Amino acid sequence: MANAPAARHAVAVLQLLARQAEPLPAAAIARELGLPRSSTYHLLAVLRDAGFVSHLADDRRWGLGVASFELGSAYARQAPLQRIARPLLIRLVDATTHSAHLGVLHGRDVLYVIEERAPGRPSLVTDVGVRLPALVTASGLAMLAALPPRQVRALYSSRDDFEQRRGFGAASLAVLRSELSAVRRRGYAVECDSVTPGFASVASAVLDHNEHPVAGVAVTYPHPQVREQEVEAIITRVRATADDLGRRLGRH
Repeated sequence: MANAPAARHAVAVLQLLARQAEPLPAAAIARELGLPRSSTYHLLAVLRDAGFVSHLADDRRWGLGVASFELGSAYARQAPLQRIARPLLIRLVDATTHSAHLGVLHGRDVLYVIEERAPGRPSLVTDVGVRLPALVTASGLAMLAALPPRQVRALYSSRDDFEQRRGFGAASLAVLRSELSAVRRRGYAVECDSVTPGFASVASAVLDHNEHPVAGVAVTYPHPQVREQEVEAIITRVRATADDLGRRLGRH
């Protein structure tokens, strides 16, 4: 299809703007996506006319438009990710006997969209609608590790971007890169005491058909009470659940 590349580039522009904390200049959009400036301006003009992006003329920057907000609202109403993921998380809780949750990356935060609490387990900080810095959560680290390095660099471009929690969390890009490299080698992310003292989490990223992390599946457990052999079983279940959800979302 002749228009397929243009459609992919338009989607890439929207995805890039959605990951930013503030609007971007057109030159930065072109540079991040590796597009010619002329093509970038054309794409932005088409998206602006359709309402998906808005041009802040005084700042010479581009941000998401009202039509993008309407799409986001429609997604929230339909909640397809939650509908597909919830049965898998219920099975994960049954298999591990510990609470599980699903989070999505929103800028430099993890937004929790599902929490399945295991019977008899205490409530967790990671309730639905809660945001936490991605750097201190297992889900956040799992998703960051699946992003291209330049996207991670764009998210954490200054020292002020490294938000910590009670002293936990990478304080520099060099430290973060080392942590994410370890996550990629293991195939899963871990955190211990950084979200809630006495609790640890393991997480795996859910990848779509473009190998982009659309969510993170995690299980949280009281680490003083759980033996190493049980932790290994939890890790296996978490990774299998993330892979299963990715396939159901179209990953081959």
